[in-house]
Amino acid sequence: MVLALLGRNDQGYWLLMAAFGASCVLIFAVPDSPLAKARNVIAGHSLTALIGVVFVFCLPVNPFTLGLATGLAVALMVLTKTVHPPAGANPLFIMLSGQGWTFLLFPVLTGAVSLVILGRSYHLLKTRWPKLTLKK
Repeated sequence: MVLALLGRNDQGYWLLMAAFGASCVLIFAVPDSPLAKARNVIAGHSLTALIGVVFVFCLPVNPFTLGLATGLAVALMVLTKTVHPPAGANPLFIMLSGQGWTFLLFPVLTGAVSLVILGRSYHLLKTRWPKLTLKK
């Protein structure tokens, strides 16, 4: 909701992409998971999106290149120790919708960083919020 509110303009929602919904599951529901670490969220989304955009500009979109880009994205996340499962969808979405270089900054990088900040803030507030205790 926050990304939609902050990132809305006449052309749409420039801080949102579908994979962020799945990222929220990890960031907000299982924050201690290695897959929900800031490094994994930000680098995972950024690296896989970069692969998608490079493929858009260098190769035709077909079943082979869709599979190759996705496999390469997963391999790169594994090699860089930045595995973030929702980011695996980025090359497919980017290639099928023909996104360009600016997509890497808006929504990918800006949105991923914002999600990490929102998640950290939420969990910080949640642990420090005074708990009410009822006396019997």
